[in-house]
Order: sequence, then C-alpha cells, then structure tokens
Amino acid sequence: MQPELTIGALSERTGVAHSALRFYEAEGLIRATRSDGGQRRYPRDILRRVSFIRIAQQVGLTLDEIRTALSSLPENRTPTKKDWERLSASWRPRLDAQIAMLERLRDRLTGCIGCGCLSMQACRLLNPGDEAAERGPGPRYILDDR
Repeated sequence: MQPELTIGALSERTGVAHSALRFYEAEGLIRATRSDGGQRRYPRDILRRVSFIRIAQQVGLTLDEIRTALSSLPENRTPTKKDWERLSASWRPRLDAQIAMLERLRDRLTGCIGCGCLSMQACRLLNPGDEAAERGPGPRYILDDR
C-alpha cells in the first residue's frame, strides 16, 4: 500500500472529480505535497477528510462550516477516532436541527406549511384568519420549531 495517493487514486477512492479535489485544496480544505515532477501527492488520511467533505455538502453544510470543522483536526498527524468524535459532537446540534426541519418539511409539504397563502381549502382550517402571519414571514409551520 502506497503511503501517499495520486490525485487519480484519491478521485477513484472517493468518487470526487479531480477538479473538485483541486478546488478543495485551493479552499484549504485538504492539503497535498508535490512530487519531484510537480504532481500532487495526498497523505492517506485525506481519504477520510474528502469523504467527510462530500457528505457534509450532501446535507447542505457550507464550505465555511466544513472548513471550520476540518480546522479543528490536527494538521501534524492523522486524526484519531477521538478527534473525529469531538468534531462529530460539535456538529450534532446543527445536524439534529436540520433533521427536524427536514422531517417537518416532509410531513407538511403536501398540506399547509404556514405561509398564510389561504389559497387551499385546508388553509381555512389549518391557518384560520392567517394566524401563521403573526409568527413572521415565510413558511412558519416549517421554519418554526413548534
């Protein structure tokens, strides 16, 4: 097993395009060294970081959130299970809130979402007198946590 990965090997292992890997590097999310011929070489622990970035993006986290999380990991050594657990624990509240929002969206999307539109027959029952408007603008029944 090679101690370092080429960009092609990293791309193949993670399912992330070469261009995205170069972008992640330019954004400071991952790091590479250069071979004598100028080719990128990635330490093996980058596999976990790239996988983390890919999943974080899939759930809608911003690059700034991802960057902040990754900056909590050590640069001078391969992150341990404890390092990853600490990062995971710090994200739990953010992810739990996002899961709750997605569940509200799933459960209410076909009915009244509290936008106050009064365009559906059900709005007269679910949002009488446009009371959702008192809670603020937008889809209050989805955005609110009550």
